Amino acid sequence: MSNIPLHELIAGLSAITWQSLVMMAVGGVLIYLAIAKEYEPVLLLPIGIGCIISNLPLSAMIDPAENGMLVVIKAAGVDNELFPLLIFIGVGVMMDFRPLLAQPLFALMGAAGQFGIFGTLILAILLGFPMNEAASIGIIGAIDGPTSIYVANKLAPHMLGVISVVAYSYMSLVPIIQPPIMRLLTTREERMTHMEYAPRPVSKLTLVLFPIIVTIAVGILVPQAAPLIAALMLGNLFKESGVVPRLAKASENEIINVATLFLGLVVGSTMTATSFLNLDTLKILVLGLFAFGLDTAAGIVFGKILYVLSGKKINPLIGAAGISAFPMAGRVVQKVAQEEDFSNFVLMHAMGANTSGQLGSVIAGGVLLTLVLPMVGAG
Repeated sequence: MSNIPLHELIAGLSAITWQSLVMMAVGGVLIYLAIAKEYEPVLLLPIGIGCIISNLPLSAMIDPAENGMLVVIKAAGVDNELFPLLIFIGVGVMMDFRPLLAQPLFALMGAAGQFGIFGTLILAILLGFPMNEAASIGIIGAIDGPTSIYVANKLAPHMLGVISVVAYSYMSLVPIIQPPIMRLLTTREERMTHMEYAPRPVSKLTLVLFPIIVTIAVGILVPQAAPLIAALMLGNLFKESGVVPRLAKASENEIINVATLFLGLVVGSTMTATSFLNLDTLKILVLGLFAFGLDTAAGIVFGKILYVLSGKKINPLIGAAGISAFPMAGRVVQKVAQEEDFSNFVLMHAMGANTSGQLGSVIAGGVLLTLVLPMVGAG
């Protein structure tokens, strides 16, 4: 024992820096938010643990030379975008497109809800971010974690950690951020608007054909969105076909849970002091919030236009559900509408806009990749 150099025993302690301690504290905050506040705990908890692990000095788990666990997981499921796609299969199983198919008008609200993505991209460029980073920041406005991760990993992998954390943090804050914007931009009379729900019945054939047609159409028109939309529609086809209940159940539970666990750990492992403790991180936090607010505002403004054009028959609040935070945004719309009139039931209309927003965010991500990836390659 006396022959063992003392410096070998305290190597880890001597390698600790104040930056690594700060990042471990950040990981602790994420764990606190996941457990105490229940903000997206399924993802924020493993992200917080991954962040702490990645900032431990001399950790073998993140050492490429030793094929550390997190290095292997990153190569197996993040570098090739596998984990976000597996998550999207599970999300597809959870989605119900009946409200959207019964009322196709609300597809327009899903398009309006993506305005913040491109508005934020322009603002990020004006603030000095290069195009690939600006596009990765803009996609935070999709309020869709897997899409943000998918796009950021292709365009700006060095920003994957901060963009993922910001995207999922704002997803968890939908019930806090959206209502003040909704109340600010609508009048009490508008919020009290009742909407009849007597949708046309949707046949099983339509429900089965819809994911197939959407996959083909988007795959042809926006090829870069094909992997995401195909995974989403595959899960939905599992559900609507009714012939593979085991695949549907596994996708909705075990597969999505395992993929989310590994994805969270890897995202957390990218949150090193060098990539996180800088002025750009603060800018991304502000830009992400701006994107979220702009998405919500654009959806509501479009809802107000439909309110006027429909002769005051469409509740403008529905536009706020045009973002991709499914099904949270739809539920928030219902809650705000019922604050004025408890008998006001707009949930199904909001879900139609919300599912449209999910599709819109995937397509918007594909458009960004189509436009920006060639620039990255050329650079």
